[in-house]
Amino acid sequence: MNRNWKNISKSLAYLILDHYPVARFHSLVIPKRHFSDYFEITQPELNAVNQLLIFGKEYLINNDRTIKGFNIGVNSGIVAGQTIMHCHTHLIPRKDKDVEDPRGGIRHVIPGMGYY
Repeated sequence: MNRNWKNISKSLAYLILDHYPVARFHSLVIPKRHFSDYFEITQPELNAVNQLLIFGKEYLINNDRTIKGFNIGVNSGIVAGQTIMHCHTHLIPRKDKDVEDPRGGIRHVIPGMGYY
């Protein structure tokens, strides 16, 4: 993969590789304006974040054909696991068989609740 892609910027948000990735090419989309909670985002910022998520997805799939899906997530509040108090959205590439049973996806953040 072309390692020149490390930081893609729009006027209201930017896309970077996560410094503590849970998967290869785990990325973050971060609004430039400082606010801690996702629910404070403005519509133009949300549009920029969504455009960057789509760009990131397309870029990663075009450069790594083994990527077959994504988890997209936001931790909002300390009790939800937020440790960086600046709003950001995770884009986590997923590959076939990267975990034994992917069913339930993000539902696994609460142990035992991902299986249904």
